[in-house]
Amino acid sequence: MTIAAPHLGSPAGAWTDAQLLYALEEVVEKELNRHLQVAKDWMPHEYVPWSDGRNFPGLFEDGEAWEKEQSQVTEIGRIALIVNLLTEDNLPSYHHEIASLFGRDGAWGTWVHRWTAEEGRHGIVMRDYLLTSRAVDPDKLEQFRMSHMSEGFESDNRHSMLHSVAYVAFQELATRISHRNTGHQSGDPVCDRMLARIATDENLHMVFYRNLLKSAFQLAPDLTMQAVRDVVVNFRMPGHGIPGFERAAAQMAIGEVYNMRIHHDDVLQPVLRFLKIMEIDGLGPEGRKAQEELGLFMGGLDSEASKFDEKLAARKARMAARAAGA
Repeated sequence: MTIAAPHLGSPAGAWTDAQLLYALEEVVEKELNRHLQVAKDWMPHEYVPWSDGRNFPGLFEDGEAWEKEQSQVTEIGRIALIVNLLTEDNLPSYHHEIASLFGRDGAWGTWVHRWTAEEGRHGIVMRDYLLTSRAVDPDKLEQFRMSHMSEGFESDNRHSMLHSVAYVAFQELATRISHRNTGHQSGDPVCDRMLARIATDENLHMVFYRNLLKSAFQLAPDLTMQAVRDVVVNFRMPGHGIPGFERAAAQMAIGEVYNMRIHHDDVLQPVLRFLKIMEIDGLGPEGRKAQEELGLFMGGLDSEASKFDEKLAARKARMAARAAGA
């Protein structure tokens, strides 16, 4: 990468989004080519148990009303699947956000459209599976979708290209972990295989953004460190606007689909460790401050996660005792 500081004599942190987008174009092209070599195309319809499907009430006289007992999916699996699908449903808004920020031309534009196409498969296969296997109430699912998408979506990080890259580096991994754990907890091997396939895509997306973030540190270390600090400290999943999200998130935490311990150990730590975030030196005052605050936050989050672990273990012990006495 041969591009130098933004302007001779200007502060090291005086990068604009446009300059960073241009400076990182070579990296985006390299990572895009790597992604296209390793990513495998797959057919959503091959992961759906179509022979299990039957009509719902409506235009069809033989329609059968939905009931929980019609599916082997567990209650926590059902809750997590709804959250995960409704998050995927907001793809038009996500595309608008990143296309507006990263552009539609060159390697950036090619990546934006490729990413959108790959993400589109996730919503397709999840909805087809849920309806065919009768894992969720179809009427409520559609009502939730309409409510969620009608609210629109605005990223917390839309003000900054670096913040957006930092966010998706963590968020793609968080999504991968959420899908994978949902599959494990679903009680249905078909669902588990489907979500494992989706999780593989999400991991490749994470690698793209993680590697891009590493290159950003080489260009603008202070600004990138501040962006990572801000994103980690204020992290929210993109589906936080889903109706009833707080309650569903609490249930997913107890069900060990996604909680503080998982967030700390399986999402934040792997990316920060790859970036060797606490070993980066040569930072200016603001960069060092952000690095120190990031370290303090991670220590505090680890402590909070330990408290959650203790409460969860106590809850499991109580439930086991009740089951033994029943």
